[in-house]
Amino acid sequence: MEMKMLERLIVKAVIIQLLFLLAAQVLLHKYDVMPELKQLAQYEGVAKNSFEELLETFGGK
Repeated sequence: MEMKMLERLIVKAVIIQLLFLLAAQVLLHKYDVMPELKQLAQYEGVAKNSFEELLETFGGK
């Protein structure tokens, strides 16, 4: 009996975490709440489409 209650509590916590994660992603990416984050991603090279360079790197080995 006590285990079922704990399982329900954990499932609710996971659902709430997912909702907050989705809300944060929408706020940060769709509405551009923190433009510094976009600049940082571009500076680090995360946002670039460098798939060809990756293939060239692996193809050269």
